[in-house]
Amino acid sequence: MVVTGDPTQVDLPAGTRSGLAEALETLKGVRGIATVKLSDADVVRHDLVALIVRAYEARERAVGADEP
Repeated sequence: MVVTGDPTQVDLPAGTRSGLAEALETLKGVRGIATVKLSDADVVRHDLVALIVRAYEARERAVGADEP
């Protein structure tokens, strides 16, 4: 089975955990399960898309640094 998703694209209410994030955490280390995480380097569309991905990743790092 292949499950695809973007953990940065969550439209759930604040404080609600995404099913994708929960599945990634729960299945980490389970034999026979593999995950592939793509980055801006994997973008093969327009260069602007890679810049957008980088901007959102930087924002997530900055927001995460503010959390306890």
